[in-house]
Amino acid sequence: MNWQAAVEKTVTGLNLELVECERSAGGLLRVFIDRLPVPADQPQPFVTVDDCERVTRQLQYVLEVEGCDYSRLEVSSPGLDRPLRTPEHYARFSGSQVDITLRAPFQGRKKYRGLLQQAEEEGSWRLVFGEPGQEQALDFKLDEVRDARLVPVIDFKGRKNKPAQPQDQKKPDGDQTP
Repeated sequence: MNWQAAVEKTVTGLNLELVECERSAGGLLRVFIDRLPVPADQPQPFVTVDDCERVTRQLQYVLEVEGCDYSRLEVSSPGLDRPLRTPEHYARFSGSQVDITLRAPFQGRKKYRGLLQQAEEEGSWRLVFGEPGQEQALDFKLDEVRDARLVPVIDFKGRKNKPAQPQDQKKPDGDQTP
């Protein structure tokens, strides 16, 4: 079994998704993992340090048994700007803002940012971009894309959901800790 098949089999066997794996010249083996998608009505779980540690330990064992040569192993989440590689990735993140880079320029541009949608033609995708009321659509197939990534969304609204402390619990010096 080659190293890619060993990595994929190990990660999927741990009930995780292999997003991408790559080898660099210095013997670095980099593996990006994600949680499997859950139904839309449930919150999407994130990859934890424990997930990365579990995959690392299992891969170290499997790669040694398979005789795969590497000097260093890195296992991590795909990050906020998660790459989209497969049709399943595109389907999962349909309705999300994405950045795409085309292999060949279209109307003088290779880079576009917009809302990803399924196109009407089988196997095609649509990117809707532009100002409201002046939207444009770009239909494309996956083989026309050099790179596609989610646009990072950073939301600090979660901090506002804490219940406010009643006024009578404040200390005289303004400190709100109990």
